[in-house]
Amino acid sequence: MNSEELTHFNAQGEAHMVDVGGKQHTKRVAVASGQILVNEVAYAKVLSGHSKKGNVLEVARIAAIQAAKQTSTLIPLCHPLALTHINVSFTTDDAQQSITIRVQAETVGQTGVEMEALTAVNIGLLTIYDMLKAVDRAMVITNVSLLHKEGGKSGSWSRI
Repeated sequence: MNSEELTHFNAQGEAHMVDVGGKQHTKRVAVASGQILVNEVAYAKVLSGHSKKGNVLEVARIAAIQAAKQTSTLIPLCHPLALTHINVSFTTDDAQQSITIRVQAETVGQTGVEMEALTAVNIGLLTIYDMLKAVDRAMVITNVSLLHKEGGKSGSWSRI
C-alpha cells in the first residue's frame, strides 16, 4: 500500500473498518489542539471561573475526556480503543481573547489515537461555545489540528 491509498476503502471502493488484527500492540500517543476566539464578556467569564453553567474550562475538560472515550461511536470506521490516559489542558491569550485546548491521548494497542485526540479537542471547544453562547454568539473555533503522533509501524510525526 502506498501513502496515497485510502485505507478505509476496499478494492471495490466499499467503506470498511481497517483490519488491524495483525499489527503489534505498541504505545500510541497523539496530541491535538484547537482555539476559540471570544468576546470580552465571554473571556472575562472564562478567566473568573464562573458562569451560569459553572466553571467553563472544567466542564470543557470533562467533555473532552468523555468525547475521547466515545470517538468510535461518533466516527463510523474508528476502532473502539482502551485509552490508557487523556490529558486536557487550556491556555488563555489576553491579547487575542482566546482559549486554546490541547489534548494528549494515549493507548497501548494496534491502532493510533489521533482521532480520539482530535475529537476531544473539537468537543471541548464546542462545550466552551455552548457554555458562553448566551454572551457571545460570534465565537470562532479555529486552528484545530494534530500536533504530534507516535507509535506503530509509521513511527513518529510532528507538526511542532
